[in-house]
Amino acid sequence: MRLNKNTETFIGCDGDYGKAEIVLFGAPFDGTTSYRPGARFGGKVIRGESCGLETYSPQSDRDLTEINVFDMGELELPFGNTERALDEIYAVQRKITADGKIPVMLGGEHLVTLPAVRAAVEKHPDLAVIHFDAHADLRDDYLGEKLSHACVMRRCHELLGDDRLYSFGIRSGTREEFAWAKEHIFSERFKLPLDGISAAAKRLKNTPVYFTIDLDVLDPSVFPATGTPESGGVSYNEFHAALALVCSEFNVVGADLVEYSPPYDLNGVCAAVAGKILRELLLSLKP
Repeated sequence: MRLNKNTETFIGCDGDYGKAEIVLFGAPFDGTTSYRPGARFGGKVIRGESCGLETYSPQSDRDLTEINVFDMGELELPFGNTERALDEIYAVQRKITADGKIPVMLGGEHLVTLPAVRAAVEKHPDLAVIHFDAHADLRDDYLGEKLSHACVMRRCHELLGDDRLYSFGIRSGTREEFAWAKEHIFSERFKLPLDGISAAAKRLKNTPVYFTIDLDVLDPSVFPATGTPESGGVSYNEFHAALALVCSEFNVVGADLVEYSPPYDLNGVCAAVAGKILRELLLSLKP
């Protein structure tokens, strides 16, 4: 893989692919968004606004310049063909995973997580998923479509099986979704202290984990620029504590950050929040 010198990279992430431990890329797809579209522009805007961030994190006492992250930029996806777009994301994830690197994907809507999990579970058959979100995303179909952001965790469950999906922050879904979740997955709101995440870490000790973060897990007062904002979410500090716990206690083999929709970021604050979360995620993934 080559990085075109005209490609804008996330701050501090212009390392060499061959030496990289983490590979960052964008999946600019929002073809099934059911409410407010625009997440396809998320990765590009996060990169552009990252120049306002420091590469150093006081929280982790680490610096992006001290690790080797290769940012390959945004994929060119065939809009209008959901299955082809997902196949192309899968191919990139599979290549990065096969090369022994940790893929980190910027969405895009949440459906882009499905091909990433598909690639991860092929290499790690015992894979589990840690899922931060406001929405259950467990519908069997949405308006007759099984490939939808509203169904993405249901499709992931079909790859994983029971008791391999752990969802946190969920506060929206149909009655049927919540009933189905009780039978098949672990799901709870954020609680402080983070007992649910700690219990999952004990259960999944040494198990490979894919970590998917839908930014609407944050309260809209913190992060309004998302496709389907949902009140009652967590603060940034609560979120950061949970992110740090996941990355320190689980064997994370891949991750994504999805559902930032720049058209609803009227003052650029959400880009700064998303960029800081990405910085902390990248630094936390480095052992």
